[in-house]
Amino acid sequence: MKKIMTMLLCAAILPLAASAKRPVAAERWSEEKAAAWYAKQGWIVGCDYVCATAINQIEMWQAETFDPATMDREMALAEGLGFNTVRIFLSDMVYDADPEGFKKRVSQFLDICERHGIRAIMTIWTNGGKCENPQLGKQPESVQGVHNSQWCMSPGADAVNDPAQWGRLERYVKDIIGTYKNDDRVLLWCLYNEPENIRRGVKSSLPLMRETYKWAREIDPSQPLTSPMWSAPSLARTNLAIVSYLMENSDIISFHCYSEPKIMSAFIRRLKDYNRPIVCTEYMGRPKSTFEKIMPILKENNVGAISWGLTAGKCNFHLQWSSKAGDPEPEVWFHDIYRLDGTPFSEAEVAFIRRMTGKAE
Repeated sequence: MKKIMTMLLCAAILPLAASAKRPVAAERWSEEKAAAWYAKQGWIVGCDYVCATAINQIEMWQAETFDPATMDREMALAEGLGFNTVRIFLSDMVYDADPEGFKKRVSQFLDICERHGIRAIMTIWTNGGKCENPQLGKQPESVQGVHNSQWCMSPGADAVNDPAQWGRLERYVKDIIGTYKNDDRVLLWCLYNEPENIRRGVKSSLPLMRETYKWAREIDPSQPLTSPMWSAPSLARTNLAIVSYLMENSDIISFHCYSEPKIMSAFIRRLKDYNRPIVCTEYMGRPKSTFEKIMPILKENNVGAISWGLTAGKCNFHLQWSSKAGDPEPEVWFHDIYRLDGTPFSEAEVAFIRRMTGKAE
C-alpha cells in the first residue's frame, strides 16, 4: 500500500513540476498601462536607421563590417535634429553565427545612442528585401541607381513557412528580448515589420507572428510590443486576419504610411478607435510625404513620428522605389536627410524639423 501511495503521489506531482518549468505567458498590456507608459515618453520622434556604410542588416551587424565610428557620427546628426528615437533592424543570421558577439555589438550601438539621448526601437523580423538568398561574409555591392538593392528578409521565406525551423527562431527571439527586457536604452519591440507584406515565397506571416508574440510574452519585457499595420484599414488589399491579430495583441498600435496628408489623417482617425498609443514607424517619401506636410499632423495628434532614413549611404534610400540601375541622383530625394559629408539635402527642411522637435529653441 505504501508503494502504491508513493506512486500515486509522484504521478500527481510530476505534471505540476513539468508545468512549473514552462514559462507562463504574460498578458497584453491594458489600455491604462499602455497610456501610462506613453505619457512618460514625451513625443517620440526619430528615424528608421541603417548605418551609411552598410548595404543590409548583415553588413551592419557582423563583426567584419560593424562601424561604430560612423554610427556615432550619425547619431550626433540625429541628436542635432532633436530626434530621440531610432528604429533598427536586427539579423537572425548574424546572431546564429555568433550570439554573444552579436549582442555585444548591439549593446555597443545602444551605448552610442544613449550618449546622444536616443533610444532604440528593436525590430526582430521583416518580410522586406530584394536579396533572396543572403549569406554571411562579404555582402554584394550596392547597385548604382537602385533603391535598397541588397536588403534581406529576416528570416528567409523557407523559415517563415516551416515550423520545423522555429526552434532556432524561438531561441533567438527569447535571447534577444531577454537580454534587453529591462534595458532603458530600448524604447519598444517591433516584433514583425510589415507582416502583411507577403512576397518572395512567404505563404503567410500570421503563424510565425503568433508564435513570436507568444515567445515575447513569455519573456515579459518592460517595453511594449507592437508590429506595424502596412495598409490603411479601408483598403481592400489589407490582410484582415493579420490586422485583427495585431489590433488584439499589440500593446501599442504602430503603422506605416507614405501617403499624402489626407490619407495620413484618415489613417490616424481609424486607429484612434483602438484607444491605444499610436506610433507611425515609417513615413516620409518626397514629394508626396514630406516632413513639412506630415510631421505637424503626427505631432498634433500625439502620434510618434519615425521617418525613413538619415544619411544617403550604400542602401540608396534617397532614390525612388521605382529607380533602375544607372539612374542618376534625383533632384528631389525620396528618403534620407543628410549626404555622406553631413550636409543636409535641404537646409530649410532641417530647420523645420528642429522647430518641430524644439531643438531650434
